[in-house]
Amino acid sequence: MFLLFTLKLRVNGVKLKVFRKIFFIVVAGLVSCLSSQTRTEIQLTFGPYNHSLDNNDNFSPDDQWLVYDTRTDRGGIRMGQTIEKVHTTTGEIQILYTAPNADESGPGLGAVSYNHTFNRVIFIHGLFHHTDDTPYEQWRRFGMIADESDLENPFAMDARDVTSPYTPGALRGGTHRHEWSGDGKLIGFTYNDALMKALEDETGEHRNLRTIGVATPLKPVKVEDNVQLGNHSGTWFTVVVVRVVQNPKSGSDEISHAAGDSWVGDRGYFILGKWQRARAFIGTVRNGKGHKVDEVFIVDIPEDITVPGEYGSLEGTETNFPAPPMGTVQRRLTFTAETDQPDCVGIVRATKDGSQIAFLAKDKNGIRQVFTVSPTGGKAVMVTNHSSDVQGSLRWSPNGKQISYIWDNSVVVKDIDNSSYTRITKKTEKPPGNLVWSHDGNTIAFNRNVMHNSGNSHQQIFTVNLGKGN
Repeated sequence: MFLLFTLKLRVNGVKLKVFRKIFFIVVAGLVSCLSSQTRTEIQLTFGPYNHSLDNNDNFSPDDQWLVYDTRTDRGGIRMGQTIEKVHTTTGEIQILYTAPNADESGPGLGAVSYNHTFNRVIFIHGLFHHTDDTPYEQWRRFGMIADESDLENPFAMDARDVTSPYTPGALRGGTHRHEWSGDGKLIGFTYNDALMKALEDETGEHRNLRTIGVATPLKPVKVEDNVQLGNHSGTWFTVVVVRVVQNPKSGSDEISHAAGDSWVGDRGYFILGKWQRARAFIGTVRNGKGHKVDEVFIVDIPEDITVPGEYGSLEGTETNFPAPPMGTVQRRLTFTAETDQPDCVGIVRATKDGSQIAFLAKDKNGIRQVFTVSPTGGKAVMVTNHSSDVQGSLRWSPNGKQISYIWDNSVVVKDIDNSSYTRITKKTEKPPGNLVWSHDGNTIAFNRNVMHNSGNSHQQIFTVNLGKGN
């Protein structure tokens, strides 16, 4: 066929040349059609307020409900007042939790996720004592768990203790972006420390570093309750698992910031005949010239997180962060810092079997693409080849055969093993966001801003059905 298009043909005795340009225009049109098979979008929510999925695990275990928060555009999570869920078929809405004593300073609710097995959710909750001088902040919050079988009795995941001597298993600030492990046995989160923020304010040095922790229901952690200070007991044992430092050495694997994290696999990744628990994340290093660069990291998590490690106590001191437990191993997976196209971005996402970790980085032309890397290391593989930046919101299908993301202001689903992809939503003026797959792989939910008849735009929840076998 290629030869036919380059031959000189005779029609009525006249030589005609069929130009390659025409061929490529035709083929480009066919490819565009094949990659733009949009699906019918179903709008589930309509109320004049935000319904934020926030890049979390929002489907209930039976895929019948989507949980979300109601943060405001003006105040964000600080002014979020309810945690709600919407039925994926009927559109029925139920309120799971309402913030007590809510005003413009807090307490603040947001970033809710479902457990994968039980009808139980976890979400950010600001401190119960909040004033104009001590409003909701990164370092003034914790994880609240609500069980749908007993919504009258929600409970704090993490204990909080900002009074010396500090308590092992408790933290001293704010946990957030909570994520259940696939088997529901652990919860991962990002963390900011109130004592380090106070030290930063006192010295002027940058001490309010973000890091990552995990929690286990091993045992409750009791502290002396003090509402004024924000001290309270917790039901899970919580620790920091990633070490961050103020001033990483140039060219080293030391990091000053850790975020964009998620679990690697439902049980971890398989190595040396066993499953290793781990969280992947984006860590900020310094390149050889001292410039900040974001790279993909992984931290292996030991079965027993109650034993202090080499860098200090689990609970921390007045001048030092809580330290990771013994057996944590922090490793760097990408090395873009000294290349022409440095930086990895977004929330990293792993397949359910833990074999691949997806992230965003730039190709040789400076265009942001989806890459994958093994949790054991090795060369990263570019899996998209778009002509403009992938905009984010990476999520794997449950079977690990497709990956979804936002590109060209649309939701795209791509087969991981070949070049084909499908634009499953229409292109709009503003991009959708906060993608999440149902457990059965048949549905993707996402947020889209919609203008209400009041004249204000709000985040609403939409779904698209992908059919069986995804």
